[in-house]
Amino acid sequence: MGKNKEVVKTEHKKDSLKLEETSGKAKSDNHLEEDYIKAYQNRLAAHMDELKWLYYELYRSNEQSFNYFLFLLDKYAKERDPELRALDQERMKNPRWFKGNDLLGVLMYTNCLAGDLKGVEQKIPYLKECGFNYLHLMPILESPKEKSDGGYAVSNFQKVQPELGTMKDLKSLSTSCHKEGISVCLDFVMNHCSEDHEWAVRARNGEKEFQDRFFMFNDWGLPNEFERTVPQVFPESAPGNFSYCEEAKKVVMTTFYPYQWDLNYGNPTVLNDMLENMLFLCNQGADVFRLDAVPYIWKKLGTNCRNLPEVHTLVRIFRMAMEIVAPGVLLLGEVVMEPQKVVPYFGSLEKPQCHMLYNVTTMASTWHTVATQDTRLMQHQLGQVFALPKDMVFLNYLRCHDDIGWGLDYAFLEQFSITEIPHKAFLNAYFRGFTEDSDARGELYNDDPVRGDARLCGTTASLCGLEAAAYEKDERKIKEALQLDLMLHAFLLSQSGIPVLYSGDEIGQENDYSYHEDDIKKVDSRYLHRGNFPWEKAEKRKKKGSIEEKLFTGLKKLEDLRRKHKAFSTMADTWIVDTKNIHVLAFGRYYEGEKILCFYNFARSEQVAYVSEVEDYVDLLNGKPCKARDLSLPAHGFLWLKTSFV
Repeated sequence: MGKNKEVVKTEHKKDSLKLEETSGKAKSDNHLEEDYIKAYQNRLAAHMDELKWLYYELYRSNEQSFNYFLFLLDKYAKERDPELRALDQERMKNPRWFKGNDLLGVLMYTNCLAGDLKGVEQKIPYLKECGFNYLHLMPILESPKEKSDGGYAVSNFQKVQPELGTMKDLKSLSTSCHKEGISVCLDFVMNHCSEDHEWAVRARNGEKEFQDRFFMFNDWGLPNEFERTVPQVFPESAPGNFSYCEEAKKVVMTTFYPYQWDLNYGNPTVLNDMLENMLFLCNQGADVFRLDAVPYIWKKLGTNCRNLPEVHTLVRIFRMAMEIVAPGVLLLGEVVMEPQKVVPYFGSLEKPQCHMLYNVTTMASTWHTVATQDTRLMQHQLGQVFALPKDMVFLNYLRCHDDIGWGLDYAFLEQFSITEIPHKAFLNAYFRGFTEDSDARGELYNDDPVRGDARLCGTTASLCGLEAAAYEKDERKIKEALQLDLMLHAFLLSQSGIPVLYSGDEIGQENDYSYHEDDIKKVDSRYLHRGNFPWEKAEKRKKKGSIEEKLFTGLKKLEDLRRKHKAFSTMADTWIVDTKNIHVLAFGRYYEGEKILCFYNFARSEQVAYVSEVEDYVDLLNGKPCKARDLSLPAHGFLWLKTSFV
């Protein structure tokens, strides 16, 4: 039996409405796409003159390579997901989104925290409970297991290490993180790739096109000339800057380790292909790229091959590429050098380079201050940082995946009769617990007895004495170690910039000595602080009175105070406060009518900060009113005092 006319008319009307809705949505989508392409083209046009000038200067007006560079920008801009485009737009409207007092980071190894990327995604609730909204995943790209340098010898820049998951898993994790307001940081190894990378394999097989992507020489003549002026990075474990490749019968530049082949950015193909790798990862949802070993990426005979002008040109090109394709994505420079060499990587206000840089010198100076109980170097160091423009954002940390190198300002320390080699020996002895007044537990890394040099490894908790105190079950020592740990984190959280905790520090994770039993890991003492996350220990954060609960709760309180008070913003005015006591560090912060004074006693005994501030203050830690006059602080005690002018 056929449908009656009224039913047919009604169904036809519904179909017409659906067609109109579909057509309207298509027009709307097309309109949005047109708007996006126009905005992208405007960004490209704004940078085109400088981009072309810099590219042509580096590569002798190589038009073909530059056109391919532009093709890559166009390709990845158009392939960017709507969700990522929306995030770009949101951040462009608020370009200071990473310069406030809201971001709190965590640095972790995927396998250590949760096995793989899917596991990390399942742990997002824990990360949120900790207050983390910036997730730095240590190297996750494919690299050989036995020759990876912790993942920094990449064999495929567009493939995740199989046991950690897939690119689909990375995309899923970043999407879930974005929904929870968490930014994702990935390492981008710029200077080198693995000897197992396709480029290196084809170079070993004699293909000149791929040999030109590296520094390969027929004999040791030029390499020996380089060695005259280029320092060694690891003189003990990987001496020299070159290695002989038996298969190719050539000498290869390998600044770090023999299995890490330095890329030749003098070849525009290298720049273009590495840019493509970065843009590919960008479109998987990365919000921040940590540019690994960036000072080393340009080589020139007769120089030290560090911080050359061309390095800054390359970083500027990468910065503009990001601003064109993914303007919400940040570049974080890893520049492990003295302040005068670090700051240039910010670029200028008109021509910026990195959005953020690691505050390496403050980190090392912090541990020096713990051992010496003398804050004068730290005051000097912070004074230099405070004098910088507020747009220069530092990423601050106490510990990370790497060792602690004692690259201190020895020219400054000499006025106190502190000289480099004996002082490094003292610091390494102190943080291994080899002095009478130390309960720290650490191990040496890359000990060089010829130069009297060595670096140090250990978790924050173990270096603060928690490991030794807990082992001895000494309640007094446990209390003292917890106090030091919390004081150092308070200092971290009160600095301008983005504070980042090493995963496990929130619950006092201790050293993992099991790496000594692993044939692959035992040659690298940095695995001492790269142990698996102790989830059974994390559960104790819920047990009232436990070490984990005291530390976790104490840190959360400090994090909440930091987010609540605008004077902790990166944009705040900062200055050193003279306490007339070398054991007590103090500085002030002021922003939009709010003033906060921070005091830190680095001594292992009670000390007085001899100050005389006129305003009335509130102790942020207990909410009680107080005066900022001749303040008494217990051993490793600290104070945050606030007053308001509005």
